[in-house]
Amino acid sequence: MPDLERRLAASGHLARLEESRTRPGSWTLTIDGTPQSHVDLEQPEWLGFEYVRRIGHAIDLVREEGRPITALHLGGGAFTLPRYVISTRPGSRQQVVELESDLVDLVREHLPFPRGAQVRVRHGDAREVLAKLPAGLDGAVDIAVVDIFSGARTPAHVTSAEFHGLISPRLAPGGIVAVNVADGAGLAFARSQAATLAHVYAHVAIAADTGMLKGRRFGNVVMYASHDPLPFGGMPRRLASDPAPAKLVEGDELVRFIAGAPIVTDATAVPSPPPARSVFLSKP
Repeated sequence: MPDLERRLAASGHLARLEESRTRPGSWTLTIDGTPQSHVDLEQPEWLGFEYVRRIGHAIDLVREEGRPITALHLGGGAFTLPRYVISTRPGSRQQVVELESDLVDLVREHLPFPRGAQVRVRHGDAREVLAKLPAGLDGAVDIAVVDIFSGARTPAHVTSAEFHGLISPRLAPGGIVAVNVADGAGLAFARSQAATLAHVYAHVAIAADTGMLKGRRFGNVVMYASHDPLPFGGMPRRLASDPAPAKLVEGDELVRFIAGAPIVTDATAVPSPPPARSVFLSKP
């Protein structure tokens, strides 16, 4: 029986890989029981988690269909989105930054990349590694995905304007930052994250289902930011046609969403709020 669990040395969290009983080859990574990633080895272009699908749409739209891109993933998990890029944009160059080396080993052992994949995994804290990335990535990154969690919460030091100031110069013209933000009732954390992105980048939009946008429950808000206009003419249709439909919020509506929310700095940053235990009792 393969060892599908690993106690992670950096954080002490327990990582576990679980194969779907109804969809062979489909796996979920949980950290202390919280679902973190979903991977379908036979169909890596199929994205099972709704928030990951919304990031996938940005990957689809950032450049012409099928064109290789340069991608930077802050937070590795089970490498769902790197696999998606490999499948949908062959020849792409990708960098993944992951703090938990034990997690990388567990995933690579049981869910390996396809042969020939151009994925470089860098071990360490995302903020520290960002500051040391090769100069060749300056102005070269087409998509930067920020999906960083310690357990079920995003650490404070990767939520600030200073943190995004390290990502900003890496973006290519037209490049997009996609951020997964978890929040609950009232959306105070999400509003501040949107305000922070709007402080660093000229163009920002967010996507979530209407229940989330009304602050009725805990869930994920995906945020997109760029120095250039977002190429999202087709995004509302994509979001509306997803299995879990979502709405794109931009322009004046986004200004109203942000209104009054403070910009997050290193001095004021806090971790994302913890979910209630009941949120993850039913797994996708």
